[in-house]
Amino acid sequence: MYLKPAIHSAWLVLLLAGSSIVSQTSADTQQTLAAHLQKANSYLRENQPKLAIPELQAAVAIDPDNADAQGNLGVLLFFQGKMSESIPHLRVAFERQHDLVKIQGLLGLAEIHALDLEQGRKDLAAAFPLIGDQRFKVQVGLELAGLYTQSGDLNEAELVLTQLRKDAPDNPEVLYASYRTYTDLAGESMLTLSLRAPDSAQMHQLMAHEETRLGKTNEAIAQYRKAIALDPHLPGVHFELAELLHTSQDETVKKESEQEYRAALGENAQDEKSICRLGEIDAQKGNLQKSFEEFSNAVRLQPADADAKLGLAKTLIQMDQVDKALTLLEQAVRDEPTNAIAHYRLGTLYRKNGRMEDAKREIEIYKQLKDTKEKLRSEYKDLLVQPNEIRADEKDE
Repeated sequence: MYLKPAIHSAWLVLLLAGSSIVSQTSADTQQTLAAHLQKANSYLRENQPKLAIPELQAAVAIDPDNADAQGNLGVLLFFQGKMSESIPHLRVAFERQHDLVKIQGLLGLAEIHALDLEQGRKDLAAAFPLIGDQRFKVQVGLELAGLYTQSGDLNEAELVLTQLRKDAPDNPEVLYASYRTYTDLAGESMLTLSLRAPDSAQMHQLMAHEETRLGKTNEAIAQYRKAIALDPHLPGVHFELAELLHTSQDETVKKESEQEYRAALGENAQDEKSICRLGEIDAQKGNLQKSFEEFSNAVRLQPADADAKLGLAKTLIQMDQVDKALTLLEQAVRDEPTNAIAHYRLGTLYRKNGRMEDAKREIEIYKQLKDTKEKLRSEYKDLLVQPNEIRADEKDE
Protein backbone atom coordinates (compact mmCIF):
# COMPACT_ATOMS: atom_id res chain seq x y z
CA MET A 1 0.00 0.00 0.00
CA TYR A 2 1.21 3.52 -0.78
CA LEU A 3 -1.20 5.57 1.38
CA LYS A 4 0.40 8.67 2.93
CA PRO A 5 -2.22 10.62 4.92
CA ALA A 6 -0.27 13.85 5.43
CA ILE A 7 -1.70 17.37 5.61
CA HIS A 8 -1.75 19.04 2.21
CA SER A 9 -2.47 22.80 2.41
CA ALA A 10 -4.22 22.79 -0.96
CA TRP A 11 -7.03 20.76 0.57
CA LEU A 12 -7.75 22.99 3.57
CA VAL A 13 -10.21 25.28 1.84
CA LEU A 14 -11.38 22.74 -0.67
CA LEU A 15 -15.00 23.67 -1.14
CA LEU A 16 -15.99 26.62 1.02
CA ALA A 17 -15.25 29.18 -1.66
CA GLY A 18 -18.44 28.34 -3.51
CA SER A 19 -21.34 25.94 -3.38
CA SER A 20 -23.37 24.44 -6.18
CA ILE A 21 -25.95 23.04 -3.70
CA VAL A 22 -28.78 25.29 -2.48
CA SER A 23 -29.65 24.37 1.11
CA GLN A 24 -33.32 23.75 1.79
CA THR A 25 -33.17 24.82 5.44
CA SER A 26 -35.53 27.27 7.09
CA ALA A 27 -34.72 30.95 7.42
CA ASP A 28 -34.08 30.53 11.16
CA THR A 29 -31.48 27.81 10.72
CA GLN A 30 -29.79 29.49 7.77
CA GLN A 31 -28.27 32.10 10.03
CA THR A 32 -26.96 29.46 12.44
CA LEU A 33 -25.62 27.39 9.55
CA ALA A 34 -23.88 30.40 8.05
CA ALA A 35 -22.29 31.21 11.40
CA HIS A 36 -20.82 27.72 11.75
CA LEU A 37 -19.52 27.78 8.18
CA GLN A 38 -18.02 31.24 8.72
CA LYS A 39 -16.23 30.09 11.86
CA ALA A 40 -14.98 26.96 10.11
CA ASN A 41 -13.70 29.03 7.21
CA SER A 42 -11.94 31.38 9.61
CA TYR A 43 -10.25 28.50 11.42
CA LEU A 44 -9.13 27.00 8.14
CA ARG A 45 -7.59 30.27 7.06
CA GLU A 46 -5.76 30.35 10.38
CA ASN A 47 -4.56 26.78 9.72
CA GLN A 48 -6.41 25.39 12.75
CA PRO A 49 -8.21 22.36 11.30
CA LYS A 50 -8.97 20.80 14.70
CA LEU A 51 -11.06 23.85 15.64
CA ALA A 52 -12.81 23.83 12.26
CA ILE A 53 -14.01 20.24 12.63
CA PRO A 54 -16.64 20.86 15.39
CA GLU A 55 -18.01 23.82 13.43
CA LEU A 56 -18.41 21.69 10.31
CA GLN A 57 -19.96 18.88 12.32
CA ALA A 58 -22.52 21.34 13.63
CA ALA A 59 -23.12 22.58 10.08
CA VAL A 60 -23.81 19.12 8.63
CA ALA A 61 -26.09 18.33 11.57
CA ILE A 62 -28.19 21.31 10.47
CA ASP A 63 -27.91 20.66 6.71
CA PRO A 64 -26.80 17.10 5.85
CA ASP A 65 -27.12 17.83 2.11
CA ASN A 66 -24.57 20.65 2.13
CA ALA A 67 -21.84 19.30 -0.13
CA ASP A 68 -19.34 21.99 0.88
CA ALA A 69 -19.61 21.30 4.59
CA GLN A 70 -19.64 17.52 4.15
CA GLY A 71 -16.66 17.63 1.82
CA ASN A 72 -14.56 19.87 4.02
CA LEU A 73 -15.41 17.87 7.11
CA GLY A 74 -14.43 14.65 5.32
CA VAL A 75 -11.16 16.16 4.13
CA LEU A 76 -10.22 17.41 7.58
CA LEU A 77 -11.06 14.12 9.26
CA PHE A 78 -9.03 12.28 6.62
CA PHE A 79 -5.93 14.38 7.19
CA GLN A 80 -6.37 14.12 10.95
CA GLY A 81 -5.99 10.36 10.51
CA LYS A 82 -9.67 9.64 11.22
CA MET A 83 -10.23 8.01 7.88
CA SER A 84 -13.10 5.74 8.81
CA GLU A 85 -14.97 8.76 10.17
CA SER A 86 -14.26 10.70 6.97
CA ILE A 87 -15.90 8.14 4.68
CA PRO A 88 -19.62 9.02 5.14
CA HIS A 89 -18.92 12.73 4.75
CA LEU A 90 -16.79 12.28 1.63
CA ARG A 91 -19.42 9.94 0.21
CA VAL A 92 -22.24 12.46 0.72
CA ALA A 93 -20.19 15.28 -0.81
CA PHE A 94 -19.39 13.22 -3.91
CA GLU A 95 -22.94 11.96 -4.32
CA ARG A 96 -24.20 15.54 -4.19
CA GLN A 97 -21.54 16.85 -6.56
CA HIS A 98 -20.07 14.28 -8.95
CA ASP A 99 -17.40 16.55 -10.41
CA LEU A 100 -15.46 16.47 -7.13
CA VAL A 101 -12.90 13.94 -8.38
CA LYS A 102 -10.42 14.78 -5.62
CA ILE A 103 -13.10 13.97 -3.08
CA GLN A 104 -13.72 10.64 -4.78
CA GLY A 105 -9.99 9.94 -4.76
CA LEU A 106 -9.76 10.67 -1.03
CA LEU A 107 -12.86 8.56 -0.48
CA GLY A 108 -11.17 5.63 -2.20
CA LEU A 109 -8.03 6.04 -0.10
CA ALA A 110 -10.10 6.17 3.09
CA GLU A 111 -12.05 3.06 2.09
CA ILE A 112 -8.81 1.17 1.44
CA HIS A 113 -7.56 2.16 4.89
CA ALA A 114 -10.84 0.88 6.34
CA LEU A 115 -10.26 -2.40 4.43
CA ASP A 116 -13.24 -1.93 2.12
CA LEU A 117 -10.96 -2.93 -0.74
CA GLU A 118 -13.58 -3.55 -3.41
CA GLN A 119 -15.35 -0.21 -3.03
CA GLY A 120 -12.05 1.60 -2.54
CA ARG A 121 -10.67 0.16 -5.75
CA LYS A 122 -13.82 1.22 -7.63
CA ASP A 123 -13.58 4.81 -6.38
CA LEU A 124 -9.85 5.08 -7.05
CA ALA A 125 -10.23 3.63 -10.55
CA ALA A 126 -13.04 6.07 -11.36
CA ALA A 127 -11.19 9.12 -10.00
CA PHE A 128 -7.67 8.35 -11.25
CA PRO A 129 -7.97 9.34 -14.95
CA LEU A 130 -9.80 12.59 -14.08
CA ILE A 131 -7.43 13.96 -11.43
CA GLY A 132 -5.45 16.95 -12.66
CA ASP A 133 -3.18 17.55 -9.67
CA GLN A 134 -0.01 15.54 -10.39
CA ARG A 135 0.98 14.95 -6.78
CA PHE A 136 -2.41 13.60 -5.78
CA LYS A 137 -2.72 11.61 -9.01
CA VAL A 138 0.55 9.85 -8.24
CA GLN A 139 -0.69 8.98 -4.74
CA VAL A 140 -3.99 7.62 -6.05
CA GLY A 141 -2.33 5.82 -8.97
CA LEU A 142 0.29 4.10 -6.83
CA GLU A 143 -2.36 2.93 -4.38
CA LEU A 144 -4.52 1.66 -7.25
CA ALA A 145 -1.58 -0.12 -8.92
CA GLY A 146 -0.71 -1.73 -5.59
CA LEU A 147 -4.27 -3.04 -5.25
CA TYR A 148 -4.23 -4.48 -8.75
CA THR A 149 -0.86 -6.13 -8.10
CA GLN A 150 -2.04 -7.67 -4.82
CA SER A 151 -5.08 -9.14 -6.55
CA GLY A 152 -2.89 -10.54 -9.34
CA ASP A 153 -4.30 -8.21 -12.02
CA LEU A 154 -0.91 -7.18 -13.38
CA ASN A 155 -2.27 -5.96 -16.71
CA GLU A 156 -4.45 -3.36 -15.00
CA ALA A 157 -1.52 -2.34 -12.78
CA GLU A 158 0.61 -1.88 -15.88
CA LEU A 159 -2.00 0.41 -17.48
CA VAL A 160 -2.07 2.63 -14.39
CA LEU A 161 1.72 2.80 -14.17
CA THR A 162 2.05 3.57 -17.87
CA GLN A 163 -0.12 6.64 -17.34
CA LEU A 164 1.82 7.63 -14.23
CA ARG A 165 5.12 7.39 -16.10
CA LYS A 166 3.74 9.83 -18.67
CA ASP A 167 2.54 12.23 -15.99
CA ALA A 168 5.49 11.88 -13.58
CA PRO A 169 8.40 10.33 -15.53
CA ASP A 170 11.05 11.15 -12.92
CA ASN A 171 9.15 10.18 -9.78
CA PRO A 172 11.22 7.49 -7.98
CA GLU A 173 8.13 5.85 -6.42
CA VAL A 174 6.54 5.52 -9.86
CA LEU A 175 9.74 4.14 -11.37
CA TYR A 176 10.20 1.59 -8.61
CA ALA A 177 6.56 0.46 -8.75
CA SER A 178 6.94 0.10 -12.53
CA TYR A 179 10.08 -1.98 -12.10
CA ARG A 180 8.34 -4.30 -9.65
CA THR A 181 5.25 -4.69 -11.80
CA TYR A 182 7.15 -5.27 -15.04
CA THR A 183 9.36 -7.80 -13.28
CA ASP A 184 6.28 -9.63 -12.03
CA LEU A 185 4.76 -9.51 -15.51
CA ALA A 186 7.94 -10.93 -17.04
CA GLY A 187 8.05 -13.75 -14.48
CA GLU A 188 4.38 -14.56 -15.00
CA SER A 189 4.79 -14.62 -18.80
CA MET A 190 7.89 -16.80 -18.59
CA LEU A 191 6.15 -19.29 -16.33
CA THR A 192 3.05 -19.44 -18.52
CA LEU A 193 5.11 -19.89 -21.68
CA SER A 194 7.18 -22.65 -20.10
CA LEU A 195 3.99 -24.49 -19.13
CA ARG A 196 2.05 -23.97 -22.35
CA ALA A 197 4.78 -24.18 -24.97
CA PRO A 198 8.04 -25.46 -23.44
CA ASP A 199 9.56 -26.55 -26.76
CA SER A 200 8.48 -23.55 -28.83
CA ALA A 201 10.78 -21.18 -30.68
CA GLN A 202 9.53 -18.40 -28.41
CA MET A 203 10.58 -20.35 -25.33
CA HIS A 204 14.10 -20.77 -26.67
CA GLN A 205 14.21 -17.06 -27.54
CA LEU A 206 13.12 -16.23 -24.01
CA MET A 207 15.78 -18.51 -22.56
CA ALA A 208 18.35 -16.78 -24.76
CA HIS A 209 17.35 -13.47 -23.17
CA GLU A 210 17.77 -14.95 -19.70
CA GLU A 211 21.16 -16.48 -20.53
CA THR A 212 22.29 -13.13 -21.95
CA ARG A 213 21.16 -11.35 -18.81
CA LEU A 214 23.26 -13.76 -16.75
CA GLY A 215 26.31 -13.23 -18.95
CA LYS A 216 26.17 -16.75 -20.40
CA THR A 217 26.76 -15.64 -23.97
CA ASN A 218 27.57 -18.97 -25.60
CA GLU A 219 24.54 -20.59 -23.94
CA ALA A 220 22.41 -17.73 -25.23
CA ILE A 221 23.69 -18.22 -28.75
CA ALA A 222 22.81 -21.91 -28.55
CA GLN A 223 19.27 -21.01 -27.51
CA TYR A 224 18.94 -18.53 -30.38
CA ARG A 225 20.07 -21.20 -32.84
CA LYS A 226 17.44 -23.59 -31.51
CA ALA A 227 14.80 -20.90 -31.89
CA ILE A 228 15.85 -20.19 -35.48
CA ALA A 229 15.87 -23.90 -36.32
CA LEU A 230 12.26 -24.13 -35.14
CA ASP A 231 11.13 -20.87 -36.74
CA PRO A 232 13.51 -18.94 -39.03
CA HIS A 233 10.93 -16.15 -39.30
CA LEU A 234 10.60 -15.52 -35.57
CA PRO A 235 10.38 -11.71 -35.12
CA GLY A 236 13.59 -10.16 -33.83
CA VAL A 237 15.54 -13.39 -33.43
CA HIS A 238 18.14 -12.75 -36.16
CA PHE A 239 18.91 -9.24 -34.90
CA GLU A 240 19.19 -10.42 -31.30
CA LEU A 241 21.59 -13.20 -32.28
CA ALA A 242 23.58 -10.78 -34.42
CA GLU A 243 23.93 -8.38 -31.49
CA LEU A 244 25.57 -11.11 -29.41
CA LEU A 245 27.84 -12.24 -32.21
CA HIS A 246 28.83 -8.64 -32.87
CA THR A 247 30.33 -8.35 -29.35
CA SER A 248 33.05 -10.86 -30.20
CA GLN A 249 36.65 -9.91 -30.95
CA ASP A 250 36.88 -12.98 -33.20
CA GLU A 251 36.68 -11.82 -36.84
CA THR A 252 35.11 -15.12 -37.93
CA VAL A 253 32.25 -14.53 -35.50
CA LYS A 254 32.00 -10.89 -36.58
CA LYS A 255 31.40 -12.05 -40.14
CA GLU A 256 28.63 -14.32 -38.94
CA SER A 257 26.98 -11.37 -37.20
CA GLU A 258 26.84 -9.58 -40.54
CA GLN A 259 24.98 -12.55 -42.02
CA GLU A 260 22.45 -12.43 -39.19
CA TYR A 261 21.89 -8.67 -39.62
CA ARG A 262 21.22 -9.30 -43.29
CA ALA A 263 18.88 -12.15 -42.38
CA ALA A 264 17.03 -9.73 -40.09
CA LEU A 265 16.66 -7.32 -43.01
CA GLY A 266 15.39 -10.17 -45.14
CA GLU A 267 12.57 -10.61 -42.64
CA ASN A 268 11.95 -6.88 -42.25
CA ALA A 269 13.34 -4.45 -44.80
CA GLN A 270 12.64 -1.56 -42.40
CA ASP A 271 14.68 -2.96 -39.51
CA GLU A 272 16.46 0.33 -38.82
CA LYS A 273 18.73 -1.05 -36.12
CA SER A 274 20.09 -3.77 -38.42
CA ILE A 275 20.64 -1.18 -41.15
CA CYS A 276 22.70 0.92 -38.71
CA ARG A 277 24.81 -2.07 -37.72
CA LEU A 278 25.51 -2.87 -41.38
CA GLY A 279 26.44 0.78 -41.88
CA GLU A 280 29.01 0.44 -39.08
CA ILE A 281 30.39 -2.78 -40.53
CA ASP A 282 30.74 -1.31 -44.03
CA ALA A 283 32.41 1.81 -42.62
CA GLN A 284 34.95 -0.40 -40.82
CA LYS A 285 35.61 -2.20 -44.09
CA GLY A 286 36.18 1.11 -45.86
CA ASN A 287 33.00 0.79 -47.95
CA LEU A 288 32.10 4.41 -47.27
CA GLN A 289 29.55 4.88 -50.05
CA LYS A 290 27.69 1.75 -48.96
CA SER A 291 27.86 2.89 -45.34
CA PHE A 292 26.55 6.33 -46.34
CA GLU A 293 23.58 4.76 -48.13
CA GLU A 294 22.76 2.51 -45.18
CA PHE A 295 22.94 5.23 -42.54
CA SER A 296 20.98 7.60 -44.78
CA ASN A 297 18.28 4.96 -45.08
CA ALA A 298 18.27 4.50 -41.29
CA VAL A 299 17.84 8.24 -40.71
CA ARG A 300 15.01 8.30 -43.24
CA LEU A 301 13.27 5.44 -41.44
CA GLN A 302 13.84 6.87 -37.93
CA PRO A 303 14.50 10.62 -38.14
CA ALA A 304 14.73 10.96 -34.33
CA ASP A 305 17.34 8.21 -33.85
CA ALA A 306 20.44 10.01 -32.59
CA ASP A 307 22.61 6.91 -33.10
CA ALA A 308 21.67 6.74 -36.77
CA LYS A 309 22.58 10.41 -37.21
CA LEU A 310 25.81 9.87 -35.30
CA GLY A 311 26.74 6.96 -37.56
CA LEU A 312 25.95 8.94 -40.69
CA ALA A 313 27.95 11.90 -39.37
CA LYS A 314 31.01 9.71 -38.72
CA THR A 315 30.81 8.35 -42.26
CA LEU A 316 30.45 11.86 -43.69
CA ILE A 317 33.55 12.96 -41.75
CA GLN A 318 35.49 10.11 -43.36
CA MET A 319 34.14 11.32 -46.71
CA ASP A 320 35.38 14.89 -45.95
CA GLN A 321 31.85 16.28 -45.80
CA VAL A 322 32.33 18.00 -42.45
CA ASP A 323 29.60 20.65 -42.80
CA LYS A 324 26.90 18.04 -43.32
CA ALA A 325 28.30 16.00 -40.43
CA LEU A 326 28.21 19.05 -38.16
CA THR A 327 24.52 19.64 -38.87
CA LEU A 328 23.70 15.99 -38.15
CA LEU A 329 25.60 16.02 -34.86
CA GLU A 330 23.82 19.17 -33.74
CA GLN A 331 20.52 17.44 -34.49
CA ALA A 332 21.67 14.29 -32.68
CA VAL A 333 22.42 16.06 -29.39
CA ARG A 334 19.04 17.80 -29.57
CA ASP A 335 17.30 14.47 -30.18
CA GLU A 336 19.23 12.70 -27.42
CA PRO A 337 20.95 15.12 -25.00
CA THR A 338 22.47 12.21 -23.02
CA ASN A 339 24.35 10.75 -26.00
CA ALA A 340 27.93 11.28 -24.80
CA ILE A 341 29.64 10.23 -28.03
CA ALA A 342 27.56 12.66 -30.08
CA HIS A 343 28.65 15.51 -27.77
CA TYR A 344 32.28 14.42 -28.08
CA ARG A 345 32.17 14.26 -31.87
CA LEU A 346 30.39 17.60 -32.05
CA GLY A 347 32.97 19.19 -29.74
CA THR A 348 35.78 17.84 -31.93
CA LEU A 349 34.25 19.36 -35.06
CA TYR A 350 33.66 22.69 -33.33
CA ARG A 351 37.34 22.78 -32.34
CA LYS A 352 38.41 22.09 -35.93
CA ASN A 353 36.17 24.95 -37.08
CA GLY A 354 37.66 27.33 -34.52
CA ARG A 355 34.52 27.50 -32.41
CA MET A 356 36.41 27.07 -29.17
CA GLU A 357 33.69 28.08 -26.71
CA ASP A 358 31.20 25.70 -28.34
CA ALA A 359 33.84 22.98 -28.36
CA LYS A 360 34.58 23.52 -24.67
CA ARG A 361 30.89 23.29 -23.80
CA GLU A 362 30.35 20.04 -25.71
CA ILE A 363 33.48 18.38 -24.31
CA GLU A 364 32.43 19.37 -20.81
CA ILE A 365 29.00 17.80 -21.36
CA TYR A 366 30.72 14.69 -22.69
CA LYS A 367 32.90 14.44 -19.57
CA GLN A 368 29.92 14.91 -17.26
CA LEU A 369 27.92 12.21 -19.05
CA LYS A 370 30.92 9.87 -19.06
CA ASP A 371 31.54 10.43 -15.33
CA THR A 372 27.86 9.76 -14.59
CA LYS A 373 27.99 6.55 -16.59
CA GLU A 374 31.13 5.40 -14.79
CA LYS A 375 29.57 6.20 -11.43
CA LEU A 376 26.49 4.18 -12.26
CA ARG A 377 28.63 1.30 -13.51
CA SER A 378 30.57 1.35 -10.24
CA GLU A 379 27.43 1.50 -8.08
CA TYR A 380 25.68 -1.26 -9.95
CA LYS A 381 28.65 -3.37 -10.99
CA ASP A 382 27.11 -6.45 -9.36
CA LEU A 383 24.10 -6.10 -11.65
CA LEU A 384 26.03 -5.41 -14.84
CA VAL A 385 27.03 -8.79 -16.21
CA GLN A 386 29.54 -8.55 -19.01
CA PRO A 387 29.18 -11.16 -21.77
CA ASN A 388 31.84 -13.80 -22.13
CA GLU A 389 34.14 -13.48 -25.09
CA ILE A 390 32.87 -15.53 -28.02
CA ARG A 391 35.29 -17.40 -30.21
CA ALA A 392 34.60 -19.27 -33.40
CA ASP A 393 35.71 -22.59 -31.85
CA GLU A 394 33.36 -22.14 -28.87
CA LYS A 395 30.20 -20.76 -30.36
CA ASP A 396 28.45 -24.12 -30.71
CA GLU A 397 29.00 -25.23 -27.13
